[in-house]
Amino acid sequence: FMFIIIAMTALFAPQIATHDPAEISMAKALQAPSAAHLCGTDEFGRDVFSRIVYGSRISLSISLSVLVATGAAGTMLGLLAGYYGAADMIIMRIMDGLMAFPTVILALVLLTVLGPGIGNIVLALSLTQIPRVVRTVRATAISARQYEHVEAARAMGASDFRIMFKYILPLCISPLIIRLTLIMALTVLNEASLTFLGAGLPPETPSWGSILSEARQHATTSPYLILLPGGAIVWSVMALNILGDGLRDALDPRLG
Repeated sequence: FMFIIIAMTALFAPQIATHDPAEISMAKALQAPSAAHLCGTDEFGRDVFSRIVYGSRISLSISLSVLVATGAAGTMLGLLAGYYGAADMIIMRIMDGLMAFPTVILALVLLTVLGPGIGNIVLALSLTQIPRVVRTVRATAISARQYEHVEAARAMGASDFRIMFKYILPLCISPLIIRLTLIMALTVLNEASLTFLGAGLPPETPSWGSILSEARQHATTSPYLILLPGGAIVWSVMALNILGDGLRDALDPRLG
């Protein structure tokens, strides 16, 4: 239910927003919440409510893009690592190297090289999250390749490609869905952290992190500028974590 609210807000942002999120009016700068501006205005007179609403679209689109990218690349690499011993040594050493760096630090380095933009922030965050997907799929694939029906398929002459994608991949779906849901929550938090630090997206883009960054100097005089976008981040991360926990309970046969 909490995630549906986020998704509907992002989907119908133009209808929900009361103002243009990029419209500047210095005469209306730093106004308190009112009927005209539900969450007040920022230092440039932009409507904070509209910027938070459009920020949900940015966060959700980046999170879904990272989910698709990490899901596709991580699944393929995880299957190869779990099925072939030689590939396992190479792939997992690369994954260990990526996991040796803190997520935000590695993403910052990549964005410094790639430059700002939604595509680049998706690429940077995907590279930081792929090792977690690879480990999840690899662990399942290593166990699954020992199952009797997999051994029977191999004995009957089935190709490695057929065994991996017909007999092993379906066994990876449940843990993969759980992992990807939790990665979405991490992506929302990491994207907000990067934009708060001024990396990834242009300053005029209405993202939750940039709204928080601009509000720092007005924290004592206009606390709503921090509390409201901060609440949106907390809501989103909590919703995705609860969704991940629920999916784990429903899909993981080892629980309950």
